[in-house]
Amino acid sequence: MQYKIVTHKEEIDPARWSDFVFNHPNGNIFQTPDIYKVYEAAKNHSPHVVACVDVATGEVLGILVSVILKEYSGLMGKLTTRSIIAGGPLCKNDNPATLEALLAAYNKTIKSKAIYSQVRCQHDTSSLKPVFQKHGYRFEEHLNILIDLKKTEEQLWKECTSKRRQKIRGAERDGIVVSEVTNAEDRIQAYKILQQVYKRAKLPFPDFSLFSSAFSVLISQNKLKVYGAYSENKLVGIRIVLLYRKEVYDWYAGSFSEYYNLHPNDVLPWKIFCQSQKDGFEIFDFGGAGKPNQPYPVRDFKKQFGGTFVNFGRYEIIHQPVVFQLAKLGFKLWQKLK
Repeated sequence: MQYKIVTHKEEIDPARWSDFVFNHPNGNIFQTPDIYKVYEAAKNHSPHVVACVDVATGEVLGILVSVILKEYSGLMGKLTTRSIIAGGPLCKNDNPATLEALLAAYNKTIKSKAIYSQVRCQHDTSSLKPVFQKHGYRFEEHLNILIDLKKTEEQLWKECTSKRRQKIRGAERDGIVVSEVTNAEDRIQAYKILQQVYKRAKLPFPDFSLFSSAFSVLISQNKLKVYGAYSENKLVGIRIVLLYRKEVYDWYAGSFSEYYNLHPNDVLPWKIFCQSQKDGFEIFDFGGAGKPNQPYPVRDFKKQFGGTFVNFGRYEIIHQPVVFQLAKLGFKLWQKLK
C-alpha cells in the first residue's frame, strides 16, 4: 500500500476524515473536522492537521489534529505558545508505521511554531509508547474519571458519597434548577462565570470567540450542550459538555463563588448524568483528574461522584528548550502579578 502525508486540511476529504474518526474504536470529537472548524474561528487558536492517506483509494489511514494556543501577542505570545493534541493521533488498526509517519511530519511542522507539544490521551496507547518515545515524546502518568452511564440511576446515586448526595439534595431543597442554556444572553453570562473561576485559579482563559464558535458549529449538530444552574431565575453555575458518539465530555465548568452555599457545582454533574443517560449516552468523561500521588482538589471533588479511575497518561515533547525554561519563569511571574 502506498500512502502520502498531507498537512493541509484542503487536501483531506472532509467526509472521509469525519467517517474515519467516527468509525475508529477510539474516535473522539477532538480529532474531527468539526473541532478544527471551531478552532479556526477562535482568537489565539491555530489548528493544524496531519493525515496519512492511501494514494490509490483516498482512504484516511491516520489523523492527527492539534491546536496551537497562545495567550498574548508579541514576545509574551511566543512565551505562551504550545500545541495540544487531544484524543489523538488516531491510526487505522493502531499501525505503528502510520504513527511514525504522522509524528515525523507533525514534529517537522510544529517545532518552529510552538515551545512544546502535549498529547492528551483518551485511550490506552501503551502498545504505541515506543513509537512516541522514538520521536522524542516523554510519557507522564495522568488520571481521569469515567462515569458508566449504562448503570441505572439508582446505581449511580449509590456510587456518590453520602456527602455529595446530601449537597445535591440541599441544592434542590434551596430551589436550584438545572436546565439547558439556550439563549444568547445566558451563554454570555456563562462565559462571565468561567472568567471568574479561572481568574481565581490564576489560570489563562480563552477568548469568548472560542465559545461563540463552538456554539455556532456544534450545537446544531447536537455535539455541545450548555447546562445551567439557576437560583431564582439567575444563572449562577454552568457546565459545558461536548457530545460525540456515546460519550459526554466535561469541557468547562464553574459557578459564581457567592452562590457556593447553594451547591450548584454538586447538582449540575448529577443532573447531567441523569439527562445524558436518558439521551442514550454511555460514558461521562470528567475531563482529567491530575497526576497520581500529587494533591489535586479537583480530583478529590470529582471522585465523590463515583466512577472509575483510568490512567491513560500524556506525552510531551519540548521543541524549544531554552524558550521553554523562560516560559516557565514567565508563567510563575504572571501568576504572582495576577
